[in-house]
Amino acid sequence: MAVAGGITESKGVENSLEIDTLARFAVDEHNKKQNALVEFVKVVNTKQQVVAGTMYYITLEANDGGEKKTYEAKVWVKPWMNYQELQEFKLVDAASSA
Repeated sequence: MAVAGGITESKGVENSLEIDTLARFAVDEHNKKQNALVEFVKVVNTKQQVVAGTMYYITLEANDGGEKKTYEAKVWVKPWMNYQELQEFKLVDAASSA
């Protein structure tokens, strides 16, 4: 159960359609902002924080220039406003060592 303001691990949602959709949204937004060609592969881990809506911290694997890399995306969602925004998208490490 989510605690207001606290960041909690999201168990078993890595394969959920909602998280998959948010991860793809994050990659698409990153590509638009950075004029990049990162390709979504899969969600690795998800955390969430209840704020004015929900902040999702999504660790995802993506192809970047033929290399698998791990990124962390921070997506803010306010479902009652039909609003979602990419707050942050950063490289964590190259996933080839995993």
